[in-house]
Amino acid sequence: MHSKQILFLILFVLTSSATNAQMCILDIGSKNSDQIQQVFQLKETQITALDEFKVQLNKEITVIEAQVKELLETHPQSNSDELLVLAKKHKELEDQMFDVTVSYDQKLISLFNEKQYERYVLLCNEAKRTAITRLQE
Repeated sequence: MHSKQILFLILFVLTSSATNAQMCILDIGSKNSDQIQQVFQLKETQITALDEFKVQLNKEITVIEAQVKELLETHPQSNSDELLVLAKKHKELEDQMFDVTVSYDQKLISLFNEKQYERYVLLCNEAKRTAITRLQE
């Protein structure tokens, strides 16, 4: 019975993550910022902003990751009801991480000129993903 509960929790988390996968994220917090710079031919001011956003994003993600670790270490997991509550709380934290990632991507995308943004939208369309809209100035 315990292995079924763990399998259910894993399936729940994976299913909830799949719903966010349709968004076209750049994921500036990952190690692909060099690729972002090249693909979108970022100007020096945009590269500086990218580096600042990356630092800020990683700080926020680190805080949420610590909350996830604490949740997994301290939350009761002895029955299916407790596992359901754990899965719900875990999903909320995963969604929070995703939302923070999207918000920093949106900040960078808002700095794109028209040509850069058009390239971004085109790449998103090719990947069958929904482009992030730019922030209003």
